[in-house]
This record gives sequence, structure tokens and C-alpha cells, in this order.
Amino acid sequence: MGLFDMFKGSAPLDLTPRRTLVVSLIYCMGADGELDPEEVGHLLSVMGRSATREELDRCFKYARSTPPDAFLAAATPNLNEQQRLCILLNMIDSAMADGQAEQGERDLIARFQQAFGLDDAKLGPYFQALVAKNDRSVLGT
Repeated sequence: MGLFDMFKGSAPLDLTPRRTLVVSLIYCMGADGELDPEEVGHLLSVMGRSATREELDRCFKYARSTPPDAFLAAATPNLNEQQRLCILLNMIDSAMADGQAEQGERDLIARFQQAFGLDDAKLGPYFQALVAKNDRSVLGT
């Protein structure tokens, strides 16, 4: 930690798989430039029953002070394939929640997909299921 890092208040964050999911979703939700109150509520639910606002704030602070590529370099080696798949699918689901993923969200997800070593053939069936889940137009008006 450098001398000026003390001013950021950036205590190292232990990147457990659950925190990795939360930070990944923070990057994804922030890719469109705004974070809605509903998204913050979703993040708290993802963190589990023992989640606190302080814990969420630590994840936000980490995401603000760490570029996604540095985060991926630190987090990816600690995740198994199932955890990587879970995180990426949650990111895709979050990005598609309003009907379509914005370009910034798509670009970020592609970076995570590459870093996680998950190819399109592996993700294809899951992606189609998420598209069907989020296509509410089939329900009518």
C-alpha cells in the first residue's frame, strides 16, 4: 500500500467468492453510468442475510478504487469454474433485467467472460435461458 492510499481509506478487501460476485455486479450496474436504489437493494440481497451496509460500502469503495482488469487479475485465480459461471450469469441477468443490456454492460461482460475463460459454446444455453426469462413481451400488456 502506497503512502497516498491511506487517504483513500482503501483497506484491502478479502475477495471471497461472494464479495467477488458483489464487486462484479457493482461494476456491471455502474457500467451505464448510474446506480438505482433498486440495484443497491439487489446487491444487499446477493450478499446474504449477514450483509451490512458497511460491508456493501467496502465493496463499493473497492470497486471505485480498483480498475476492473486489476480486479479480474486478483479475483479470477481464486475462483473455480462453477463460481466464475455463477458470477458471469448474475452479471448477464442484471444487465438484461430492464429488457436489454447497454453497450457498456455488454463490453464489461465480454471482458469478464474472457478473463474467466468461458467461451460462447459453454455460455450459449445459459444465455438463451436468461433471454427467455427476461423477455416479458411474451406476457402481453
